[in-house]
Amino acid sequence: MWDIIKLVVPYAIAYTIPLMITSLGGLFSERGGIINIGLEGLMVVGFFTSAVTIITFQSAIPNLPSVIALVDSPDKQVALIRTLNSLSVWVGLLAGALSGIIFSLLHAFASINLNANQVISGTAINMIAAAITVYLARTITGSGNITIQSGLSRTDIPLLSKIPIVGPLLFSNAYASTWLILGILFLSWFILYKTSFGLRLRACGEHPYAAASAGINVYKMRYIAVMISGAFSGLGGAVILVTYSGEFNGSVAGLGFLALAALIFGQWKPIGVLGATFFFGTAVTIANISQVIPELGVIPPLFLKIFPYVVTLIALIAFSKSSQAPKAEGELFDLGKN
Repeated sequence: MWDIIKLVVPYAIAYTIPLMITSLGGLFSERGGIINIGLEGLMVVGFFTSAVTIITFQSAIPNLPSVIALVDSPDKQVALIRTLNSLSVWVGLLAGALSGIIFSLLHAFASINLNANQVISGTAINMIAAAITVYLARTITGSGNITIQSGLSRTDIPLLSKIPIVGPLLFSNAYASTWLILGILFLSWFILYKTSFGLRLRACGEHPYAAASAGINVYKMRYIAVMISGAFSGLGGAVILVTYSGEFNGSVAGLGFLALAALIFGQWKPIGVLGATFFFGTAVTIANISQVIPELGVIPPLFLKIFPYVVTLIALIAFSKSSQAPKAEGELFDLGKN
């Protein structure tokens, strides 16, 4: 049993992290009063942009002899190339987040300025993102797939990885992006509940007209909320690329929609999102690695493939009545009609 746990948990964490940051992006958007169904599309945009950025940098590194020649030792030259490759990965993560921000402005403009139906706008984002990225990828590579040379490596955290039971599960073979995303999660909790910005943002999602009467610029706050959701979703797509994928293929396998389910399951709270995404991440992991777990060999493969989505439906049904969504979520705001 312990061997199964040690096998499942590291993979579950790897699947959880992009799911978590994307769900957290949806949390900011919906706390501000804007439903963002387009999380899937924003993830795909970040996925694509980070792939193009990383492969561009990594392809250019061998063509920098003047830089590499500054180091005399062959071993140091290899170390320098590895450092530059690692740096390109982090630049790719940043590019993924920035592309998510830019693309999310389409949804923000349609939802906030044009008072468009937010569900339809988000659905359009998903369709446009998938079409544009696949077209561009095929134009660039001819196949539609963009494979990076190297991503993030798994490493052990010194000292912490030696802790009995917890160390091998949480601090061994971990990606650096895991700790980055967890840091963002707890920083988000602090911002939402311990700062005036968080209070204003939540007010815009609960009582926007009351917030406006108190001098809060609801339009500005909602734009910021949607842009944060774009940044986090784009980062989520980029994390998929540099961790367990390594290749852009035009799809994030429905993780954007799963992130929305985790947001509802987590009751629109950062810590709730942490628990919900780990739950769903574990379900996806069990489905994906079931073939190497002998104990699961008696279960039909088809059932294991649909297992994460069945669990999602059951969780949504079970928690639908106790849902505590922001009261003004999805409602149009027009200060001139107040």
